[in-house]
Amino acid sequence: MKNARTSHKVLSFVVFVIVFFVFMTLMAWAQQGTSSSAKPGTQAAAANGNVARGKYIVEQVAMCINCHTPRNEKGEIDRTHLLEGAPVFYQPAQKMDDWPQTCPRIGGTPPGTDEEMITLLTTGIWNTGKPLREPMPKFHMTREDAQAVVAYLKSLK
Repeated sequence: MKNARTSHKVLSFVVFVIVFFVFMTLMAWAQQGTSSSAKPGTQAAAANGNVARGKYIVEQVAMCINCHTPRNEKGEIDRTHLLEGAPVFYQPAQKMDDWPQTCPRIGGTPPGTDEEMITLLTTGIWNTGKPLREPMPKFHMTREDAQAVVAYLKSLK
């Protein structure tokens, strides 16, 4: 009988600890969601953060600059024409009839609405209902990352 009471107490304590940690996690999560809207000027800072995050994704992760930015005579990315569109600088190993010869401008005014760009970056599907042609990667970014990418692209002039 004593063994059953002890195991009941241990079980009750374990349940309490789990509930406590879940509660604290939810409170911390809720606090994160409200703290940014409570401070003046935070939305502008968040927008700048989105642009910085978008730049990081575009230039260091997704490497959009490799195809969507022209290259100079040395074959280096020409940052004076960042994301203004460029000829595709490589060809597939096997002939493909539908292989594009140019990559479109995506900086400044992206080729779709914000929502179309976000859908493309989160699902790999363009506004036609189909994936884009090779060599465009089929990205599956989070919505937040896609929004940051769009913010960065639109920040370019």
